[in-house]
Amino acid sequence: MTSVRRIAVLTGGGDAPGLNAVLFGLVTRAEALGIQCLASEDGYEGLIKGTLTPLDSTRVRGIASQGGSVIGCSNRANPFSYPRRDAEGKLTTEDVSERVAWTVRNENIDLVVAIGGDGTMAMTSRLAPLGVRSVGVPKTIDNDLAATDVTFGFQSAVDFATMAVDRIHTTAAAHDRVMIIEVMGRYAGWIALEAGLAGGANVIVLPEFEYDVQRIADAIHARRKQGQNYSIIVISEGAKPVGGTHAITKDMPAGHLPKLGGAGDRLAKSLEQLVPEHEIRVTVLGHVQRGGSPVAFDRVLGIRMGVAAAEAVARGDDGVMVSLRDGKIVTVPMGDAVGKNRNVTALDERVLAARAVGVEFGVEF
Repeated sequence: MTSVRRIAVLTGGGDAPGLNAVLFGLVTRAEALGIQCLASEDGYEGLIKGTLTPLDSTRVRGIASQGGSVIGCSNRANPFSYPRRDAEGKLTTEDVSERVAWTVRNENIDLVVAIGGDGTMAMTSRLAPLGVRSVGVPKTIDNDLAATDVTFGFQSAVDFATMAVDRIHTTAAAHDRVMIIEVMGRYAGWIALEAGLAGGANVIVLPEFEYDVQRIADAIHARRKQGQNYSIIVISEGAKPVGGTHAITKDMPAGHLPKLGGAGDRLAKSLEQLVPEHEIRVTVLGHVQRGGSPVAFDRVLGIRMGVAAAEAVARGDDGVMVSLRDGKIVTVPMGDAVGKNRNVTALDERVLAARAVGVEFGVEF
């Protein structure tokens, strides 16, 4: 076993169902291995400000079934692009990574366990030259992280989105409407693909393939001719039309991703002139996909990953991320997950299965 005796733990980026399950597995196992855990609350905020708090098995007992994170999340506490106001009150950013390194040294932190997505893993990797050792745990409902077969939080998001699609079927049929359900996922269409396929959507629109609105209209007309007077469309927030751009609700400061939103409304407006015989309604699921209790799969995966992270720390691993590969938890270089998003492809079996049962994707493959 290693000489690591004191670690800082953070949950970066947005929240995801299963974060507390990871914390439960990590802290409980670390404590059994003689490793003390401190929390950097609200992502890297605690390490930036030097305000770490105790995190022991008592604090995490019974939390695996809870949503959110008991130590808070933040997608703004980027040590390399930390928001601040200048003398004129204008929002700008600054590099405060040295503050993180100082806190690590000052608090005698041997290693940082960062639980997060691509952004968190990228930040953590960049801290290595400053002497910050790390182990990562992959988290995102988008399921777009490379180097792992699946991320915890994804299945919970898919299950909720599927339930929403199921419910919208009945109201769509009752009113002969075209119903568009916008789901999260940023630039990866995994939630839309799986929820759309599971929920029986007639059209699935993904970020990976620019859509032709006329193909979608033609699919709706074809259903009407077959006596199906309503249609269900599931669209990912990152989807865009041929030659178009992403729908953005707000630009963010440098170093932060823009806020996506409006993809469903944009598609609805484009369809209004093409399918005038139908009333079109849009439902944006938004943050309910990442809220609430995790499903059993994400609880189990979270605990497994938390335990594996604690054992990686005890072995003296550095610069690695725990990962689910072929049903087993392994470690991979953290760099394998940074800037290498995993996206849906035309040859994915789920895409092929959806096409085989008549789902339209708005694109000619």
